[in-house]
Amino acid sequence: ILMVDEKGKNMKCLTFFLMLPETVKNRSKKSSKKGSSSSSSSSSKLPPVCYEIITLKTKKKKKMAADIFPRKKPANTNTTAVQQYHQQNLNNNNTIPTPNWQGLYPTIRERNAVMFNNDLMADVHFVVGPPGGTQRLPGHKYVLAVGSSVFHAMFYGELAEDKDEIRIPDVEPAAFLAMLKYIYCDEIDLAADTVLATLYAAKKYIVPHLARACVNFLETSLSAKNACVLLSQSCLFEEPDLTQRCWEVIDAQAELALKSEGFCDIDFQTLESILRRETLNAKEIVVFEAALNWAEVECQRQELTATIENKRKVLGKALYLIRIPTMALDDFANGAAQSGILTLNETNDIFLWYTAAKKPELQFVSKPRKGLVPQRCHRFQSCAYRSNQWRYRGRCDSIQFAVDKRVFIAGFGLYGSSCGSAEYSAKIELKRQGVILGQNLSKYFSDGSSNTFPVWFEYPVQIEPDTFYTASVILDGNELSYFGQEGMTEVQCGKVTVQFQCSSDSTNGTGVQGGQIPELIFYA
Repeated sequence: ILMVDEKGKNMKCLTFFLMLPETVKNRSKKSSKKGSSSSSSSSSKLPPVCYEIITLKTKKKKKMAADIFPRKKPANTNTTAVQQYHQQNLNNNNTIPTPNWQGLYPTIRERNAVMFNNDLMADVHFVVGPPGGTQRLPGHKYVLAVGSSVFHAMFYGELAEDKDEIRIPDVEPAAFLAMLKYIYCDEIDLAADTVLATLYAAKKYIVPHLARACVNFLETSLSAKNACVLLSQSCLFEEPDLTQRCWEVIDAQAELALKSEGFCDIDFQTLESILRRETLNAKEIVVFEAALNWAEVECQRQELTATIENKRKVLGKALYLIRIPTMALDDFANGAAQSGILTLNETNDIFLWYTAAKKPELQFVSKPRKGLVPQRCHRFQSCAYRSNQWRYRGRCDSIQFAVDKRVFIAGFGLYGSSCGSAEYSAKIELKRQGVILGQNLSKYFSDGSSNTFPVWFEYPVQIEPDTFYTASVILDGNELSYFGQEGMTEVQCGKVTVQFQCSSDSTNGTGVQGGQIPELIFYA
């Protein structure tokens, strides 16, 4: 190899003998026999040798490929080639744009990623998806076996089968591609609509790090809208941490979870576990209506007409897990009693349960659910009142807070009148980065004491850790009220640490050291 510097001056001259593979040697030996007799004696002794002159730039010290070729945009010619290649890769219609395509990628990781979804050198193909929705995807046994013990057993184990095409009807093509992308490229590419299917694929082929990433994705995107569906899936995938997270959301935001569309998609076993839940924080009439909605959808799944009889049939014994006798009498009389789902005898017995001294025996659970006990974070060490404070003229009292664990804010504790009993109108609001997450307008009556009085949101609001939220209230009342003093910037409430800081939204004087909003009421 002739080595020259950037100006073209000769620096070194080295000779490398590049030995060809055995297959090429054999071909060379065969061709040498057909050659002239004078050259056959010399060529038969030594394998053919290939020489090539390459121009290189010298470096003062040794560096790895990633150091020599930092990750930056290539020259214009290479940029177009790389972009075209990646587009073909996504379309599973791959062609190599240049004979020296390896030179476009400086690291082994990038060169290995080129083989993702690429027919080049593929030694196996997968037909993925259910009948009518299949996709044929290329694979490379060595790469797959390195990334999954299941693939290793499939291709190199004692019972390995030498098949060129493998059918996988129980995995969605998009999920299988996401798994292959992780194995080939060491990249995790998850989407909300395919993450469950990707988790299934990662579990099936024992790719634990991808499975953990899927669970983390689900936990961060967990809400009342999808908690019931994820509860069902977490039990199927045996993910206890995710199951616990789902129960936390379902317990605290039970009414939102029961009214979500996802609730109707759960299986019967999950339905039973939710109806049995002691800590479900919901009115029983909401539980009853949710069960009827699930029964209607279940009739459709079983291709049954959604009649009263069929709804009761699909509910089965789960109907008796609904604690109908614990409903408010108005809710029962105007709701459950007129739904038609109960027999006449059941309706009469429940009415007697409400009114008679001697109560009949019922098949329904008659003990109220325990629900959740709200916790209160009090941020002031004392309170006071003065002849000219704390006054309300439509101005906003506001404070910012952050927690170190996920909680659900149910409402605020507020001070009341310092001049005897009085009624206040309160508009409470909870925001994150200017976006309103919850608000409610209600009234509360204060008895003239220095106690705090709760004002509730319609539904508890989910609060994520390590992010500041803004709690605000606009009070309307003629009487002066108590106010807090000696405020704390950090308060420990059980296992939850709450930090406070002043809010720019506060226009009535409330801050960390003093003012209104003395308490945050939450579930944890």
